[in-house]
Amino acid sequence: MGELSAALQAKRIAVCVGPGGVGKTTLAAALGLGRALAGGKVLVCTIDPARRLANALGLEALGNVESRVPEARLAEAGLHARGQLFAMMLDVKRTWDDLVARHAPDPARRERIYRNRLYQQLSSALAGSQEYMAMEKLYELATERDYDLIVLDTPPTAHALDFLDAPDRILDFLGNDTARTLLAPALSAGRVGLKLFQLGGSYVAKTMARFTGAEVLEDLAEFMATFQGMYGGFKDRAAAVRALLAEPQVGFVLTSSASPRAVDETLFFHERLRAERMPVAGVVANRVTRELWGPGPLPDAVELEAALAAQRVPDGTLASRLARTLAEHELLARADAREVARLFAESSGARVELPRLDTDVHDLAHLARLAAAL
Repeated sequence: MGELSAALQAKRIAVCVGPGGVGKTTLAAALGLGRALAGGKVLVCTIDPARRLANALGLEALGNVESRVPEARLAEAGLHARGQLFAMMLDVKRTWDDLVARHAPDPARRERIYRNRLYQQLSSALAGSQEYMAMEKLYELATERDYDLIVLDTPPTAHALDFLDAPDRILDFLGNDTARTLLAPALSAGRVGLKLFQLGGSYVAKTMARFTGAEVLEDLAEFMATFQGMYGGFKDRAAAVRALLAEPQVGFVLTSSASPRAVDETLFFHERLRAERMPVAGVVANRVTRELWGPGPLPDAVELEAALAAQRVPDGTLASRLARTLAEHELLARADAREVARLFAESSGARVELPRLDTDVHDLAHLARLAAAL
């Protein structure tokens, strides 16, 4: 068992976070597989719609319902799982709908919200919706299921901090006092579908309408009116989710590449987690370029040409090209080594370095090898 897997043994929830494009989804799947092979009942919940993840797990597709990885597919890969591995892909719209259904006071209110055009944008395309619903789904799974480990692959974002901050921005929108003040006539009317002129003839409302369009303003008025009385439930639920993330049963796994920008962002996120008193299980430096030659001087073109001649390779320019490529590779490897050292020196928890691979991790056998390294 690797250092990171050992650190997660006492955890029930692993939250994989980090910048986009650093391999979080694959690492989440490998962590889940490793725990299942060791005897746990595990769920990997991902946001990534890439079909390759489903294929790597031996599934035809991933949906909003947990699917078990067939034992037959594990056996085909030469694996025997003493536990069970499940996977699912978060459906953001479906999760929003479920949350509304939980808090709506009656079916009529629920259906009005579903039909509202602003809600349809909020629940599918608005920035932050993925992060908010990922946290909501995690809370639902943690409180209503009996998994030994839930591995959450967080949404790909430009900045890893979006995972913590975006839900607050969504809640700020839902409880926006300024919008409620401007739309007070519509909200006090106690019904929806109000036309713009019914907004009390407000000069501010009419001015807003010239910029946003009357339909947008009407949708906003309808949305705010329909959501009246529900915001408190949403806010309480979000507070419970944030409290869950700070519990000892949770472990954040920070994943980074060796690029200076990714390391900077990962360390910034690490400090934010510490400030929020959220437990860090470990840090993974992924896709690291490693030295090929080791200590000592690199061979020059003359030495390489002699070695190639001994192998009866006649290409006269190959030696110089090899010497240049080797030198460039070693420079890159040393730069990566410096960044990984900085990442590990300034972070806490288990520390795992994974080399850059020649091929993608595309099946269960490759995932199992990656799991062993974690």
